[in-house]
Amino acid sequence: MLRPSGDPTIRSRVEAALTSGQARWCPPVQLELWNGARGQKERAVLRKLAAAIPELAIDEDVWRTAYDLARRARARGVTVPATDLIIAACAIRFGAALESSDSDFDLLAAASEPIK
Repeated sequence: MLRPSGDPTIRSRVEAALTSGQARWCPPVQLELWNGARGQKERAVLRKLAAAIPELAIDEDVWRTAYDLARRARARGVTVPATDLIIAACAIRFGAALESSDSDFDLLAAASEPIK
């Protein structure tokens, strides 16, 4: 979203969420963005976003959901980074749509479906 080389479809959906006031984020998302920020321009954008986007709390329900996601994914042979588990769990907990071009979220979604 912050870089010109980013996925234009994701950028468009994120911009729509920002414009409509529906955008939310959680601390791990902010950490990942700050960790990858390059230069003053991207840091300035992150400061503006931090002032404008409400934060979803990482509460006990989010942690329990993350543990469950990890267990179900691992049972299917899928391992994703812990931060992605927490981000996905936060989205589930608060009923938020997750906008990402990170393939780990696709793997996690597929691994979390009920076994037929």
